[in-house]
Amino acid sequence: MGAVVSAGGGPTGRLKVVVNPTAGQGTAGTRLPHLRERLVALGLDHSIELTGGRWHAAEIARAAALDGFTVIAAAGGDGTCNEVLNGLMEAKGAGASVPALAVLPIGRGNDFAFGVGAAHRLDEALEALAAGRRRPLDVGRVVGGDFPQGRFFGNGVGIGFDTLVGLEAARMRRLRGATAYAWAAVRTLATYSGAPLVRVRFGGDEVVRRAALVSLMNGRRMGGAFFMAPAAATDDGELDLCLAAPPSRRAMVRLFVSFMRGTQAASPHVTTGRARELTIEALEGALVTHADGETICTAGTALSVECLPRQVDIVVPAEGT
Repeated sequence: MGAVVSAGGGPTGRLKVVVNPTAGQGTAGTRLPHLRERLVALGLDHSIELTGGRWHAAEIARAAALDGFTVIAAAGGDGTCNEVLNGLMEAKGAGASVPALAVLPIGRGNDFAFGVGAAHRLDEALEALAAGRRRPLDVGRVVGGDFPQGRFFGNGVGIGFDTLVGLEAARMRRLRGATAYAWAAVRTLATYSGAPLVRVRFGGDEVVRRAALVSLMNGRRMGGAFFMAPAAATDDGELDLCLAAPPSRRAMVRLFVSFMRGTQAASPHVTTGRARELTIEALEGALVTHADGETICTAGTALSVECLPRQVDIVVPAEGT
């Protein structure tokens, strides 16, 4: 994962906590009293602000960065983390000194936290926040679809089947985490058809194939249980590509199992690679795309994706925790 930049256990500085009270299917708001109690107990100089709608987390993070906060904590799920990251990158583009990013995972899948090496549970994340241990984090940027100006991401971009699974999982109310995504995958598989013909250019190579899914990963995991890039590192300056051609439905079930084990590279249906910049075009069909679980487009034709090396510091737990 690369070198660690440590605050030496010293004070965190000014901390802005951005809380999405609707994360975790609406359960995040119930954790606010515990969150406040722990922040006070840990002696952190903090300010809490609740989000009130789409993109509000990005606006809060950008304003906090411009106001001189030294750490911005995203308390929510993948979407909240993605918005906070985008707010930090917008502030950086405006000339601000970029605060460190902390993740307080209280969402449903928490793939962002897993992918960037943050703590997986709230109390562990709060302890890591107080300890002040940090690591540099690459940031991805995808341009195209509904975001011709570009949108930043920390964990990864998914195109095709996994985006459809995410949309299906978002409609579920009784299931959470990996269970929701696994059941959504089964339901999506039952009706899935028409994999687009795509052209992917990366690192001087070109692949033209029908693709059931394409993942461009900074982190390792999507969907709570699927290791799209089991060997990915978040500070190596490159994105990991995983492209799966559409097998038979029976073979696709076996392929899902291999994704859960991180062994899919051995499959003849899978193409992998690594590059700093990638482009993908739909020669037939359309690109249904998400970044960190946030919809980029449902009928895209072309996207460009790049890795921006070591853009922010991410707060991480001590080794072995």
